[in-house]
Amino acid sequence: MHANHKTNARQRHQVRKQSSRTDSYEFFNLLTSDHLLDKVESLLPEHRERLFPPTETLSMFLAQGLSADRSCQKAVNEAALKRLSAGLPRCSTHTGAYCRARERLPTEMVSTLTRYCGRWIADQVPQPWHWRGRPVKLVDGTTVTMPDTQANQAAYPQSSSQKPGLGFPLCRIVGLVCLGSGVVLNAAMGRYQGKGSDEQSLLRSMLDTLEPGDVLLGDAFYATYFLLCTLRDRGIDAVFEQHGSRQRTTDFRRGQRLGSRDHLIVLSKPVIKPHWMSQADYEQAPERMTVRELRAGGKTLVTTLLCPRHTDKAAIKSLYQSRWHVELDLRNIKTTLGMDQLSCKTPAMVIKEIWVYLLAYNLIRLMMAQAALFAHLLPRQISFKHTVQMCNAWTQQCHNIEHEDTLYELFVLIAQQQAGERPGRIEPRAVKRRPKPYPRLTKPRALVRAHIQKHGHPQKLK
Repeated sequence: MHANHKTNARQRHQVRKQSSRTDSYEFFNLLTSDHLLDKVESLLPEHRERLFPPTETLSMFLAQGLSADRSCQKAVNEAALKRLSAGLPRCSTHTGAYCRARERLPTEMVSTLTRYCGRWIADQVPQPWHWRGRPVKLVDGTTVTMPDTQANQAAYPQSSSQKPGLGFPLCRIVGLVCLGSGVVLNAAMGRYQGKGSDEQSLLRSMLDTLEPGDVLLGDAFYATYFLLCTLRDRGIDAVFEQHGSRQRTTDFRRGQRLGSRDHLIVLSKPVIKPHWMSQADYEQAPERMTVRELRAGGKTLVTTLLCPRHTDKAAIKSLYQSRWHVELDLRNIKTTLGMDQLSCKTPAMVIKEIWVYLLAYNLIRLMMAQAALFAHLLPRQISFKHTVQMCNAWTQQCHNIEHEDTLYELFVLIAQQQAGERPGRIEPRAVKRRPKPYPRLTKPRALVRAHIQKHGHPQKLK
């Protein structure tokens, strides 16, 4: 018992020490902590005193992103009850004032806070969380849908393979994620199709987020000559899966052999200039570039880590396998937090909603990083969904208990549920649960409504 008491005391001291470094005592009040207060104030628009000032609006918007019920009505209902419990005058539960306050909230404020939080958390990453002392960044893209309004369709058209009125507007998102902490460092949004909407173009708009010494992991969409040249010139190493068109022509008998299915080759500058590239930049690009190709884990990889003595084949294989974490991170944002189907009906609010989700995700990652430091784990070993559930429950109860003790117990509970290591996991891409016996909507809804009014509902499918 005495030993356990000393251990608990030592753990509590460690929690207080780590927490004082990152101000995570005020999780949902993070926007008013010292290191973000100046940033928030510099981004605040001119406003008069209202029921929903910008900081309160953003906090409510964040709570929506972390709640299973993301309706504006629920957010306003909770705000009204909090006012009553605090002894303030009763307010209306209509959502109009809150929705207008969300519209007034500057998108630049939310996006800057998201990037600032991501960078600040990533800068606190302990050295053991890095790969061989080097920060690793992950890049990947995904798409989200939004309500089928005329404004959304004009800005983010649905897939061209769908008939008008039957699809939903699509937005492509490319994110840069820190491997060590899991936070989103930056994101770029664009149309699903069209010039400048591909993943590599969106990545190029965020290259200043990367720093010399970083290692960038990505899939086959990014293994292009000019991107590899740009990263090398910036002092950034890359590990990508080889592009499909080159995988078929890869011949490990050529070039400088480094080992079994491992060699150095010299790439030549493409003869045709990409449409996005200026003529001056094309002429300044090097005529040749040496890269390393290797076959590992059933994939052909291309990398600028050229020395086999400093970085052997097994190390590169293990490093690239960690790229899968970005797939899980995007799944957490889209499925666990619910960003997969957005709810805002205008393009400006859609972009703002995306940034709010990313900010909420980074705040959850902050709690996971703190719990990992306390429990001597890696943040990737802790369950994201469990952390979201615990933080939601904590915000509902923390006003009844001492804050410092609450934080200690919260970290204990968060660290209890660990994500399993399942290398090589294979699951069928199929759904077991059968759909409801209704036909698919193959005509615009207004036409179908008129047909039903005239002829009645069709029979159910058997």
